[in-house]
Amino acid sequence: MDELEIQGGNTTQALYLTFAVGEEDYGLEIAVVIEIIGVQTITEVPELPAYIKGIINLRGRIIPVMDVRIRFNKEPQEYNDRTCIIVVDAQGTNIGLIVDTVRGVMNITDDDITDPSSHRSGYENRYINGIGKTQQGVKLLLNLERLVADY
Repeated sequence: MDELEIQGGNTTQALYLTFAVGEEDYGLEIAVVIEIIGVQTITEVPELPAYIKGIINLRGRIIPVMDVRIRFNKEPQEYNDRTCIIVVDAQGTNIGLIVDTVRGVMNITDDDITDPSSHRSGYENRYINGIGKTQQGVKLLLNLERLVADY
């Protein structure tokens, strides 16, 4: 169940898988997450954007993998034992997202999500659906379709 009604009000809450890329924490709705795996051998494919690292063979399925760090124009980093691939379903297409570390799953209520356009930063970030306020800090909630759209 990825959404539920809280008793006594109209506020809904959704489950989000949270993870880090650099110093920032991000979240994806758990409904799009298929599984989390460690980094494995990636086969490079020519003429793909730099943020698409290549493909992996996941139990007989060929999955493209995107390095989210590079997608967000951050400095590349060597993969380590904390680096994970989050396999997601992006409108029927499986894709792996390489992230620095997975933090966990958390509930974030609608009341605790702010529209990113309400924060006048001088630019629009097309990858962010909302800003989740939690006891553990701010989580940038990603728009998966936009993140993988150019792929």
